[in-house]
Amino acid sequence: MPFTIDAARGIFPNTLSADAVPATIARFAQLSAEDQLALIWFAYLEMGKTITIAAPGAANMQFAELTMNEIKQMDFRQQSQVMCDLANRADTPIGRTYATWSANIKLGFWYQLGQWMEQGLVAPIPEGYKLSANASAVLQAIRNLDPGQQITVLRNAVVDMGYDINKLDSYERVAEPVVVPQEIGQRQKVTIEGIDNATVLSYMNNLNANDFDALIELFAPDGALQPPFQKPIVGKDAVLRFFREDCQNLKLLPERGVEEPADEGYKQIKVTGKVQTPWFGAGVGMNMAWRFLLNPDGKIFFVAIDLLASPKELLNLVR
Repeated sequence: MPFTIDAARGIFPNTLSADAVPATIARFAQLSAEDQLALIWFAYLEMGKTITIAAPGAANMQFAELTMNEIKQMDFRQQSQVMCDLANRADTPIGRTYATWSANIKLGFWYQLGQWMEQGLVAPIPEGYKLSANASAVLQAIRNLDPGQQITVLRNAVVDMGYDINKLDSYERVAEPVVVPQEIGQRQKVTIEGIDNATVLSYMNNLNANDFDALIELFAPDGALQPPFQKPIVGKDAVLRFFREDCQNLKLLPERGVEEPADEGYKQIKVTGKVQTPWFGAGVGMNMAWRFLLNPDGKIFFVAIDLLASPKELLNLVR
């Protein structure tokens, strides 16, 4: 076999991903819990002036409702402690519950806390509070990112909070219901300049339609998907779970691509374009690249999804 997953990760090595994003996330993780929470609040207020954040739907929040109501009944001191415990990844009942939620439920949880802070129902940042020098520097680093990179940093910041799920003996993953795929007659097919490969076009079209069952059949049994700044997810079952939990209602807007032969009948294809998320709508498009490696049967052996360093990288299709 000519390719391993590790070897596949190296296709199109000149693709420049937004390294500032993981670097900023790492700096955020080094802050104190108090500074992390304050920075999220300041960034939430600042982003709200330029980016419209969509309210979470009922499907996202029904699984967090008991926890949200529990926090709502606490006094401000207790509420502040809960949030600090989440930032510290402490072993608490709420921290364990939070760890089992999908990313979208966690995002909805913090969105609701932010709304309640504005309404005076949840402990606010103390009046006159000033960020530490380190937190101020991280906030400035976030300001310097483009909007798509900003939302990625803030998303990862809250998703990584809560107790370490790998330390739980057993747990049941909690995610919002999988949406019904869009009707065939209502689907709009993408076109990609330079690409007519049926597998790649079907990947984009099925993901846009939330047709995850059809989407996963494009993968080889040992196929893998690498989300931005993460390790590859290997195997069709694990990849399908990722699609259902993290990719509902995304809108992929591929623009152009290039296809090249690889060893022993494999093909490598790079596509660049934008992605819009349901949390931020059409107002924010993240500049993305998809690097596909297809096996001789036309199945996806590997696909890496890269958040690009800058808009000009949308034109970078060289190896």
